[in-house]
Amino acid sequence: MKSTDGAQVRALAAGVIAAVRFDGRSLKAALPDALARLPDPRDRALCEAICFEAVRWLPRYEFWLTRLLERPLPRAAHTIHGLLLAGLAQLDAMQLADYAAISATAEAARTLRQPRLVGLVNAVLRRFMRERQALHAAAQANAEAASAHPQWLIDALQRDWPQHADALLQHNTEQAPMFLRVNLRRGSRAAYLAKLHEAGIEAIPADDLTSAALRLARPLAPTTLPGWHEGDISVQDLSAQLAAALLDVQSGQRVLDIGAAPGGKTAQILETFPELAELVALDVDAARLSRIETTLSRLQLSAICIAGDGGDPQAWWDGRPFDRILLDAPCSATGVIRRQPDIKWHRRADDIPALVAQQARLLDAAWPMLRPGGRLVYATCSVLRDENDRQIDAFLARTPSAHPLPLPETIGRPAGAGLQHFPQTEGGDGFFYAVLEKRNLRADADGAGSLH
Repeated sequence: MKSTDGAQVRALAAGVIAAVRFDGRSLKAALPDALARLPDPRDRALCEAICFEAVRWLPRYEFWLTRLLERPLPRAAHTIHGLLLAGLAQLDAMQLADYAAISATAEAARTLRQPRLVGLVNAVLRRFMRERQALHAAAQANAEAASAHPQWLIDALQRDWPQHADALLQHNTEQAPMFLRVNLRRGSRAAYLAKLHEAGIEAIPADDLTSAALRLARPLAPTTLPGWHEGDISVQDLSAQLAAALLDVQSGQRVLDIGAAPGGKTAQILETFPELAELVALDVDAARLSRIETTLSRLQLSAICIAGDGGDPQAWWDGRPFDRILLDAPCSATGVIRRQPDIKWHRRADDIPALVAQQARLLDAAWPMLRPGGRLVYATCSVLRDENDRQIDAFLARTPSAHPLPLPETIGRPAGAGLQHFPQTEGGDGFFYAVLEKRNLRADADGAGSLH
């Protein structure tokens, strides 16, 4: 397959980066359209790498551009600003050959119909190469540029996890490993691992807590994996795969998955517990329900998919209680920054109180839908304590019938009534889990409630 012109690859990457930087779009939303225009998989891989590295290091690269540009570029040249970020990513994080990278990136300005700015792009990137050492030294003296994180998040991590903050900041700038979840309805992990080895793909079992997880030695396009189209496997982070085991669904039980899109945990529950009676997958965004249905269709699974607000059950709930509830709560996503580096750019400190209020609302609404003796698993992909252990502590304080269950400490470090997992170089993303059991309240002689 003929490779696309190098300038075209850089031009497409620049458009994606500018959309993230200036238009508030997520990398996940902006990147697919650009990749679809590149027929050669090598070009797609290069474009994707440029975009991810530019966004991953965006606070640092913006710091550098304020020193490399004599004046900010006008609004009409936002895509050229994105192109400069793409150039810095190639020269800094990716360590590409400077002559080729600068030449192709400068030429991309012509592809972007900004021929007058070819010289500017060339000059800025060449200046970076000349002043590289000094620019790195200046970045190390600035907390945001040094860590490539916004100051509010640096402060939050240092406040919540003073002994782990530096490691968290470091792990957030790494590429996340790629994990697979074997569909246990179609075969064992060992059998699929043998298929991978036959195909020349390196992988290892990922965790003792789940019998379905595999970690690939290097990321690959999912559609190139054996058995993908037949539903043999799914891509799912290791930490996310722990949710199903914590639910501990028994034969004949009804399960509610709140915040189910795009359907990864829904599918895993169905794969892991084929003898459950019914699974209701709920998501507030009706458009996202189609993603759940697509996921389930590929895996040859079925669930009841409902568009509804978990915080307003009366609008959709039929009144029948559930034996298990998974509340995959909306959160800051600060535990998955490795996979979604634009979170560092888009998330703001004042977003957190609204998220905390929404989580509390969902917890309070979900609890009456749970059968006495039932179990609720609260999960977030956050590492901020206000959304995690403090949220659960507050819920327990106002909910006498809620009782926390102990969790295996191999999942993470104790945090209040739950466990906090941090992103790790060879491990899963940052996640928090708490498991709550609903106990009956019995009025005593004085009219007070007691647990039994």
